[in-house]
Amino acid sequence: MALVLMEEFGEVPGEGRVQKWILKSSNITVEIITLGCIITAIKCKGKNGEVNDIVLGYDDLEGYLANPKYFGAVIGRVANRIAKGRFVVDGKDYQLAINNGPNSLHGGLRGFSKVIWGSEGVEGGVRLTLTSPDGDQNYPGEVQASVTYTLEGDTLSIQYQARSTRTTPINLTNHSYFNLAGQGSADIYDHEVSINAPTYLPVDDVMIPTGEVRPVEHTPFDLRRPVLIGPRLKEVPGPGFDHNFCLSSPGDAWTERMCARVFHPASGCVMEVSTTQPGVQFYTANFLDGSFKGKGGASYPKHSAFCLETQNWPDAVNQILLQFLKPDRVHVMGNTMCAGVRLFVSHRAHTG
Repeated sequence: MALVLMEEFGEVPGEGRVQKWILKSSNITVEIITLGCIITAIKCKGKNGEVNDIVLGYDDLEGYLANPKYFGAVIGRVANRIAKGRFVVDGKDYQLAINNGPNSLHGGLRGFSKVIWGSEGVEGGVRLTLTSPDGDQNYPGEVQASVTYTLEGDTLSIQYQARSTRTTPINLTNHSYFNLAGQGSADIYDHEVSINAPTYLPVDDVMIPTGEVRPVEHTPFDLRRPVLIGPRLKEVPGPGFDHNFCLSSPGDAWTERMCARVFHPASGCVMEVSTTQPGVQFYTANFLDGSFKGKGGASYPKHSAFCLETQNWPDAVNQILLQFLKPDRVHVMGNTMCAGVRLFVSHRAHTG
């Protein structure tokens, strides 16, 4: 198992101190802060032995306190968009804060990504815990959540767990932005991507799924075989990929399977994603514009990174099926990232 270290990262006035946990194996160093369970760095060796940090982020706490693009953060209670910020649970209407056009995005104005979590060391990693009170961001029920990161060899595993006192929507994911050439690289056009999904969800002009589940065949969304991201982006309507690829229907039995692979030929770095979740949101950093100064003063322009967010289908609470968290049931999800010349990611989930 990995070496586990902890150091102080800073203090949020009136809220408490933020720790940074460092997990080290022979080839990988992963850094996580207790603010938002944010992965601030994944440092790994390329094929020529050089060490690259492959996730976008900031050098200090001040940057992460703002973090309008959710670099590296755990998203909750509900990742992705909820149309008009409205949903109904047990016959009651709920209205969330609107923070993304006409919609609610990534848990609201102060979701799980914006608060300090408790933490404790575990074998090979760290467990972070949070109690979200009933009515937090206007979601029903108290939710007790935990996120556990462990590093073993070249594999970083992330397990999410939540328990609620009332029926509530839940959809947790990690929002790391990756560039396998190293953070601060200009773009991801030279990355090859494949996503093993036969269908995807078309979206309207405010990025809400239309309700159609469309086959990827004969469309720019057919990524079942590896394609270069740069040329394919020229074929995608709009600014780029920001779509849910359907791996299964929500509510299907959760069987882990590999769903995506990204390869950067120049560095030799490969990222593979496996999941039990019904969807993966492939996002190509369409809304970065170079105005954010990241680590070492790096500029992060449009298409300078990608995200692969394994999760439930967007706006599922208002559409066909939703993964609800029922009272006193435990919802468990996992995510595994491993770096080096190869980078693997898996996401496992079950309810019990």
